[in-house]
Amino acid sequence: MDTPFRPRGLPALIGSLPQTDHVEACELVLEHTPQIPLWIQLPVHKKEAMVPQFMPGLPGICSTEDRVFLNTDQDDFDKDILKFYEDYMAVVEGNTDLADSRFVLSEETARGFFVFIEHVKRLSSPPVAVKGQVTGPFTFCTGIPDQNRRAIIYDDQVKDAAVTALALKARWQVQQLSRFGCPVIIFFDEPALAGFGSSEFISISRDGIAQSLEEVIAAVHAEGGLAGVHVCANTDWSLILESAADIVSFDAYSYFDRFILYSELIKAFLDAGKIIAWGMVPTLHADELESATAESLFDQWQQKAAQVENLGIDSDQLISQSLITPSCGAGSLSTELAVKALRLTREVSEKIRQSI
Repeated sequence: MDTPFRPRGLPALIGSLPQTDHVEACELVLEHTPQIPLWIQLPVHKKEAMVPQFMPGLPGICSTEDRVFLNTDQDDFDKDILKFYEDYMAVVEGNTDLADSRFVLSEETARGFFVFIEHVKRLSSPPVAVKGQVTGPFTFCTGIPDQNRRAIIYDDQVKDAAVTALALKARWQVQQLSRFGCPVIIFFDEPALAGFGSSEFISISRDGIAQSLEEVIAAVHAEGGLAGVHVCANTDWSLILESAADIVSFDAYSYFDRFILYSELIKAFLDAGKIIAWGMVPTLHADELESATAESLFDQWQQKAAQVENLGIDSDQLISQSLITPSCGAGSLSTELAVKALRLTREVSEKIRQSI
């Protein structure tokens, strides 16, 4: 599919900030990335951590003081999962509006989404695009334990329900964000894909991961949205480059040398009109972020972009099909460094666009 959206080197962010106040965080987003703002996650609030935030609505949820898990042994679990799929079918068949279903975000766990909606409503003109996010299916299903502390990805019935829930929550976001009359981008955040192929996940098949990704991406496409996959470390990039994703988002600061090894797939991805989100601002390395400047990061980007251009990609085409982002969310940084990361993302983007 030829993606019609062309970001032309604009800046965008990855989900999280260390702030405690959602209004303050949203205003920072709009200050530094007004063209493509996103709703923000504040992991200082435990319910906004990337896995718990998307758990509501799943069958069998149990919580104690120290953990949240799915209990497939509880007496009413079979009844719960049957009701889950009845609710799903009611949405799919049009008998229940998705907005009135269990497959929505709530103010309790995603206040940033609703604060964002109110702020964007008040803008004098719509942004170039708006961005949301959902935890990716591999990260989600390896991050949720059952009552025996075993990840639900190893239970096909529960895993399938979890992926279904993520797909509909992504679809709901596209519906809600489409009110602004501009393209909607949804990133599936997949940090755990860095572990794919390791001994920890040796029994999980590549085809199974790819199928789950295709399901959630298809849900975004069904509502007319653009789907991206974000991995903030190294992974098997063919999983994403060969998928239906419109955007591949990676830590270009630290892992470009691994990413460029997939040269043929990268060229095919760009030739198909798709987009690379360059994570050029090192949010995963606080010491390097402290010393980084827009000039140094721009120089690094130029060197890396030249390697992509050597694949037969025109410079103007590459910039047209590029986003500039932090390497990952900034939720674990100090507030001062997080603000610096936002500023650098904006400034590096400006330098790239001025170079055209």
